[in-house]
Formats: sequence, C-alpha cells, structure tokens
Amino acid sequence: MGDGVAVARKANPQKRLKREGTGIVIDAPCNSNTTQAYHRAKEVQANLSPQFPSFLKPMLQSHVTGGFWLGLPTKFCKLHLPKVGTIIALEDESGQLYESKYLAQKTGLSGGWRGFSLAHNLLPMDVLIFHLVQPSKFKVYIIRSQGFDEMDGALGLLKLDKCRKQRDVVDGTLGATEGYDSKNSSIISCADVSQSDQVENTGKDIDSGIRFSESVVSFKQVTGVVNFCIVVNGLVIDSELSKHIRSKYYELCCSQRSFLHDHLLEGLNTKLAAGIISEIINIADAIKASNLTTSADSFVIWRKTLTTFVSMGMNVSFLLSRLDQLMKLALELKRYKEVTLERDQAQEKLKALEAKVLKVKQTINRLDQENDIQRVHLERLETMFQELVDAPW
Repeated sequence: MGDGVAVARKANPQKRLKREGTGIVIDAPCNSNTTQAYHRAKEVQANLSPQFPSFLKPMLQSHVTGGFWLGLPTKFCKLHLPKVGTIIALEDESGQLYESKYLAQKTGLSGGWRGFSLAHNLLPMDVLIFHLVQPSKFKVYIIRSQGFDEMDGALGLLKLDKCRKQRDVVDGTLGATEGYDSKNSSIISCADVSQSDQVENTGKDIDSGIRFSESVVSFKQVTGVVNFCIVVNGLVIDSELSKHIRSKYYELCCSQRSFLHDHLLEGLNTKLAAGIISEIINIADAIKASNLTTSADSFVIWRKTLTTFVSMGMNVSFLLSRLDQLMKLALELKRYKEVTLERDQAQEKLKALEAKVLKVKQTINRLDQENDIQRVHLERLETMFQELVDAPW
C-alpha cells in the first residue's frame, strides 16, 4: 500500500466536489493528484457489490490531523446507519478491525477514527471507499493520492473477494447479523493508538463469527463444550454469545440431552435468537438463586417470559415445570405463614380480652365487698332515717 514510504505532499487550496449523479457535496482538495485518486476510487467502487451501499470520502487536513473528526454524508447516514449513536467497526484491506464511535446526531465518526487514521498513515487528498457490509461495519479501501502504483490498485480489488465471502455469511442481507466476521483478525480500540505507537493486536478474538454450519450434528455427537455449536437456521451463532452464557447453555442442553433451540421458529433473526438464549440463562440462574424472600412478581415475570419462549419453539418446558413447582411451594409456604400470623394475632386479641375480663372481675369483686359492708348498715340506716322523719320539730 506504500504506507512505509515517505512521500512529500503539499497542501492545496480546498474546493468542493459534487458527487456524480447524487447531488451530495463532498469537501475535497481539488488538484490533479486528488482527481486521479478519486477516479481510481470510483473504479474500485464500481467493482463493489451494489447490494451493499458505499460512498467515497476524500481526506481533508482536518480529517487526519488536529481534532480527528470525520463527517459522513448526511443522506447516506439517514438511509443506512443506526438512528442512535453506536460503535461502528472499520475493517481495512488486511482484515484488521478497528472500533470507532458513530455520533448519529452529528452524522460522523469521532472516538476511534484518530487511531484508524494514524494506523494507516492517512494524508490529505487520499480517498477512502466506505462499503457498508453489515449494519454497523464498514469495509474501508484506501486509495493514495501519491505514491500510487499498479500494486496499490490491484490490492484493493483483490480484497473484494473477502468482502463477498462476508456478504455470503450474512446471507446477503444487512439485517442478518451485526457480528463481526473476521477469521484471522481482532478488534482494536483505536482510542488507545497514539502517533508514536504501532497498532497491536489486543488479543480479543471474535472466533470465526457467524458462519454456515458445515454439517448437521445431533446432540448425541457432542462430546463437550469444545465441539458444542449453536446452530440457528443453518448459521452457527456461538460468536453472538459470551463464553459464560455459552457454557451455561451447554449445561442446560446436557440436562435435557438435546439442543433446546432445535425447534426455534425458522427465519428468526440471529441477534434475537442469541438474546433469547441469554435471557433463558439469566432466568435459569435467577431460579437457582431464588429463596423464600423472592417476590411473587419475579416468579410471574419469569413464567411469562419462558411461556413466550416456548411459543417460539424453545424447549424450556422443564424450566417452566420447575418454576411452577417452586411457585406452588412458595404459595403453600406463604399460606402457612399467613395462617400462623392470623393465629398469633388472634391469640394476642384473646390475651387482650382476657386481661379486660380479669380487670372487670376485679372490679366486680371490689364492688361485692363494698356491697356487703353497706348491707350491714342498711337496716340501721333505714331506722335512723325514719326516726329523723318522725322526730318533733
């Protein structure tokens, strides 16, 4: 590509070029070198599959120095890129992946673009071809404005075959998956790349990405987690799951001696299938961690979710059965606690009533004693009263 060759380049006054037939205006330094690079880029773009959208981007001084911000065509962003900010993968011609932060509101790349630019020694007047091979992944071809020879252009065309293989993996649709398909590449966080540093492999492998299943394997043929593959609609989606989730899912499948996803609805999006499996593992872990203090609402939510997954073809009836048993036991225990509480409350009321009765009895006894004393004097008091009435004035 000529990255290692130092070539003197002169900045030229910048003009604006209008893309042919689109009406999209692109900032570009307009001179003979840029024009040649732009025409070569157009030739490479013409050989790309029209099934996947692409655009050309001439490099300006501001794109490769200073703030390291790369604005993308607004119309292209609105038509093909996510509506919210996300991480966009940039794959160069050698298959190396870089991460860059896409800002939807500003329709451009910020964090991570600097690392990509430095790693590829981009200079003003170079022209880049961005080919959107997946919803959040660009294949990037670099056309140098100077130091160009036949090998430079040929390399870009030779890499198209790899791009087509990636397109076949996702079954020819942008919506098939957002997983990175890179057999021998790794993800590099470009924010960590400095001007004096070489780009290094971070070791974060993406396995082999989503790929077609080479053969139909029954669960009886699975001897361990190593050769355990999750195949949905003929695609191996293991790369969509973390190692922890994949290992847990393998254990669940072993408990039932079958692939739980064998009868999953056909045509289901691989991202959704992976999400279903992840949620099943989360619920299974939650069931194992549940106790008598777990709220009834949690059990109800888990049951509704699992019931939905069953209707979609997932074999999780055993989880539903376990959940129903736990809910029944929890309900019985709850009722026992409620009865015990009611009994205790009744006993407390009885004690309170008994205390009141005792107090009333004590009052009655006191009044009885006073009444006996008053009865002794009753006749004498009556006599005294009558004598006083009969007494003369």
